[in-house]
Amino acid sequence: MEVKLAGQTDLAGFRSEARQLLAHQVPPDEVQWQLQPPVDPFVDPQSPQSSRPKNVARAATAIVPASFTRLCEFVVLHRDPARFALLYRLLWRLVHEPGLRNDPVDADMLQAQHMAHAVRRDIHKTKANLRMRPLRDALGKDLQVGCYEPAHHVAEAVAPWFAKRIPAPRWAIFTPDRSVRCDGGLLLYGPGVPSADLPGADGTDADWLACYERVFAPHDRPAQHA
Repeated sequence: MEVKLAGQTDLAGFRSEARQLLAHQVPPDEVQWQLQPPVDPFVDPQSPQSSRPKNVARAATAIVPASFTRLCEFVVLHRDPARFALLYRLLWRLVHEPGLRNDPVDADMLQAQHMAHAVRRDIHKTKANLRMRPLRDALGKDLQVGCYEPAHHVAEAVAPWFAKRIPAPRWAIFTPDRSVRCDGGLLLYGPGVPSADLPGADGTDADWLACYERVFAPHDRPAQHA
C-alpha cells in the first residue's frame, strides 16, 4: 500500500501514518512511502501535523524507547530515499522484537544511527560554514543573505538556530532544497534555489537581490511563527 507524506521532512506525518499502520498490523514490506511536494511552497513547517488525525491508536508505539523517537528526528532529514521505509521497519521490529533495543550490532539500527550521525555532522557544518552578506533591498531596507548547499535536508532544522544568532532583523538563506526568510524573528519557508542559480561568494549585490525577489517577493505575505 502507498502512504503519502507531505514533503521530504514530514516527521509528524510519518509518526501519524506509522501509528495507524501498526494499529492495523501492516508489515513493513507491504508499505511504499511516497513523498509529495507541498501544495503551497510557503508554509509553516509544523503545519502538516495540524492536519493529521488525532485519534490514532498509540498502544503499540507506547513501548518504543525515547531514544528511537529522537533518532527519527535526525534520520528523516537524511537524503536517502529509503529512510522512511527503514524507520518504519525499525519501529515494527521494536514493537514485535523487544530485544532489538539491546542489540548493539543490529544492521538496521546501525544504518539508522550512521544516517543520524551524518545529519548531525551536516547541521554542524551548515552552522559553521554559512556566511551572510549585508545588502539593501529595493526599498532601501537592510537585509542579510546567504546560501549553502547542505548534504541533507537540514535547512528547516538550522533556521531557528540562525534566527537566534544572526543580529540582523531581516535575513534570508537559500539552499537547493529549501529557502528561509526571517523578518523580526519570524520565519517563513519557501522553495529551494537550484545550485546553478545560487549567487555564491562571487555573486554581486544585484545577483543576491534578484535571487531574493524570485523566491520571496512574488508570494510575499505575513510570516508564520517559528
